[in-house]
Amino acid sequence: MMRTRVKICGITRVEDAGSAVACGADAIGLVFYKDSPRRVTIDQARRIADFVAPFVTVVGLFVNETPAAIGQVLENVPLGLLQFHGQETNDACRQYGLPFIKSIAMQPDILLAERIGQYPDARGFLLDTWQPQTHGGGGTAFDWQRVPRDLPVAVILAGGLNPDNVQLAIRQVRPYAVDVSSGVENAKGIKSAVKISAFMKGVHSSETETGNGEPCGS
Repeated sequence: MMRTRVKICGITRVEDAGSAVACGADAIGLVFYKDSPRRVTIDQARRIADFVAPFVTVVGLFVNETPAAIGQVLENVPLGLLQFHGQETNDACRQYGLPFIKSIAMQPDILLAERIGQYPDARGFLLDTWQPQTHGGGGTAFDWQRVPRDLPVAVILAGGLNPDNVQLAIRQVRPYAVDVSSGVENAKGIKSAVKISAFMKGVHSSETETGNGEPCGS
């Protein structure tokens, strides 16, 4: 099976970015949604992005944000990928000249293939628990059996993942990547190096373990 990529989202501190990188995360997520408890300012985001090692993608998460506000972020923060969680159209997402992924909330009656077809320029689709009030980050999983195995796109599985269930989630869905936020936190926006390490070991459970849940790089 192809290696499952990992994004640690909702990073608010340089030291948490360091933990994610040390444990082998492929990407970190910076939230620019004003109503999120994990929101970062442009100054915070720049400090974190400047710290991140090469070959780790810095992702900016936006929810129905104005082009002017996104443009201001892009002028100051070296993002490698955009992530949209609102009602943005394909044209709205692609106008910034950067690759993007689109979040899809797994509502009970959603026509997933139809939604995916509305974003032909997306590099992948983040399937998340339907949480209309928070736009994700609520720590609740949806029924993974609802994800078809034959989707012709890169699937990023999110919503309620944690060190205890990520191995089962990957086994059931076989996603391109997994995305975790609250599942590796001690408090909202404050990551745990121990939980990040345990999560990564769950993802790569078939590989040789480096310890027993201790922080990577310790």
